[in-house]
Amino acid sequence: MTDSPVTFLTQDAYDRLAAELERLSTVGREEIAKRIEAAREEGDLKENGGYHAAKDEQGKQEARIRTLQALLKDATVGEAPESTGTVEPGTVVTAIVAGGEEVFLLGNREIAANSELDVYSEASPLGSAIIGLKEGEKSSYTAPNGREISVEIVKVETYDGR
Repeated sequence: MTDSPVTFLTQDAYDRLAAELERLSTVGREEIAKRIEAAREEGDLKENGGYHAAKDEQGKQEARIRTLQALLKDATVGEAPESTGTVEPGTVVTAIVAGGEEVFLLGNREIAANSELDVYSEASPLGSAIIGLKEGEKSSYTAPNGREISVEIVKVETYDGR
């Protein structure tokens, strides 16, 4: 798979992530720069725990900024797709996975930030195995531990934001 997958986001999720990106890119960067400068003024950087902690936090913040930029750049924004009984990004799937029933959203975890639903990426082994399947169809995938796991699609529903 050479193309990066398009991520479906609801308008609410897109707006929330765009606001987070704006905050991190402006106020967040200013705050961390001030913390680094204050720690730098304390002297010897080799043994300055505050400086190293601030630099570490800066790295994590910049990684989150890059993640959000890529996610928002490639996102398809709109309402969740109306279910046609076929598994696609943005649908809620009820499936028998390895003998047990699971209900989850297929898509990006950012969509369901305020939901109790488990979320699986369409690029995950499970997501890749079920994308395009219809209710009643079966498939399997290889788990990271090498075990073959069976999946049967029971129901595919429109995601209603809960």
